[in-house]
Amino acid sequence: MSLSDGSRLPLLQQVSLDVKKGESVAIIGASGSGKTTLITLMATLDVPTQGSIKIAGQDVSALDEEARAAVRGRSIAFVFQNFQLLDGLTALENVLLPLEVRGVTGAPQVAAEYLQAVGLGERQQHYPAQLSGGEQQRVALARAFACRAPLLFADEPTGNLDATTGANIAERLFAL
Repeated sequence: MSLSDGSRLPLLQQVSLDVKKGESVAIIGASGSGKTTLITLMATLDVPTQGSIKIAGQDVSALDEEARAAVRGRSIAFVFQNFQLLDGLTALENVLLPLEVRGVTGAPQVAAEYLQAVGLGERQQHYPAQLSGGEQQRVALARAFACRAPLLFADEPTGNLDATTGANIAERLFAL
């Protein structure tokens, strides 16, 4: 990261991580330690200034933004720390949007099933502003689950949930 005086602040150094197909990994650490930065790099949302990020053997950090977007579109689902729901869309529409972009057959049914699975079957027609923070988080989780992507990145996916709901969501995450 470049600072206002032009100097550079290294955020991550000497990181090496190899995750095999089917593995689940949790990245834990103190606030500000670089967890979100690492996740955004691995999910191709950003590129490293040094080194490389490989997904299924392909160096995605060497790709231009359009090619990285294509990789994300077919291979990656992401649950953002701040949910990234579209305010003008209902819960159902927020889950449905990436499914339609991907051309998923029966997308409305799939979206409804995943909202039901996270306990929001009765809230499908509510807009984000009409949902609590925990409910918004569950919409974001349903959206990521419904994509059925080979890679799922989640940044503090249970942070706004009560203990019981958080445990259920964590169980579902690792079951995927």
